Amino acid sequence: MSKKTPFYSIHEKAGAKLVDFAGYQMPVQYAGIKTEHAAVREAVGMFDVSHMGEFFISGPEALDLIQKVTVNDASKLVEGKAQYTCMCYEDGGIVDDLIVYKLFDDAGYIVVVNASNIEKDFEWITQNNTFDANVHNQSDDTCLLAVQGPKSVETLQKLTDLDLNQISFYSYKMGSLAGMENVVYSATGYTGEKGFELYFDKSHADPEKVWNSIMEAGEEFGIEPCGLGARDTLRLEMGYALYGNDITKDTHPLEARLGWVTKFDKGDFNGKEALLKKKEAGFSRRLVGFVVEGERNIPRQGYEIQNDAGEAIGGVTSGTMSITLGKGIGMGYVATDYAEEGTEIEISIRRKTAKATVTRPPFIKK
Repeated sequence: MSKKTPFYSIHEKAGAKLVDFAGYQMPVQYAGIKTEHAAVREAVGMFDVSHMGEFFISGPEALDLIQKVTVNDASKLVEGKAQYTCMCYEDGGIVDDLIVYKLFDDAGYIVVVNASNIEKDFEWITQNNTFDANVHNQSDDTCLLAVQGPKSVETLQKLTDLDLNQISFYSYKMGSLAGMENVVYSATGYTGEKGFELYFDKSHADPEKVWNSIMEAGEEFGIEPCGLGARDTLRLEMGYALYGNDITKDTHPLEARLGWVTKFDKGDFNGKEALLKKKEAGFSRRLVGFVVEGERNIPRQGYEIQNDAGEAIGGVTSGTMSITLGKGIGMGYVATDYAEEGTEIEISIRRKTAKATVTRPPFIKK
């Protein structure tokens, strides 16, 4: 049976189209994907992302555990900062991508993982916990709202004493929200726009009050409640990877354009030796972005990518019609010889092929 977030009844009342996603009943759209997408790009939109997973890692060797299971260097984190990273299996395949937060007052770390991977990730971290560290799954106790868009600061500023302009990208502060204390304002998101992800304890919240307060504060800017559909079109315009599509256990960070978060000089971590060997030997494919020619050519996951001779050179992992550009965009793995920006490729769409050009994301310039 599907779980429901604390905001489920609000989505239902708002007439959202609900679908099963990662074991939760989640809104895929309200007014429509185009309307919601445009609201985030031009003004402000709000997403219920309470289905995401949150693990609290504490104890004297909490950092050692995080260093072992993630590829980035968490020792560089200071209190109030967050870090994007991923976890790998010993063969270099990706377990998940995630965000690590260093808490204030040496209280430990919060690790935020993808909803579909909560159980798997928790088991993997626990299995690797040979350290003096405690791992607690707080996912079911945590509410998470993402308020995103150019007017997100002005919207939320009405509801808190914090100076939200002082919270830099991938930083966070604690403050009040519509009279509720101990809310995390994290300047992170999955849309490419200015915005905040708001974490708060479910037991201390009145979900309807919080939701309605934000909607009321954003009313003058045309705030829209947004679903998973717009979340996907927004993230794809920025070229952000989605676990299960663009990154999986069968892909590794170096070929997936995540070499920038893979720190080989930080000491030992899961998958390090395998990744070093792959780096040394070179790899046969890379994750690329591409823009498709023609107004009606929409790439979809699983479509074949070909060269101009009609030979298969890879496959699409994510694709959509860019609402901002009015063109088909996507990501996929191609043979390394075709991965250079500007390379012309073909996307097999049903019984025809459409020309496309390898383009380095983001597809829209901010």
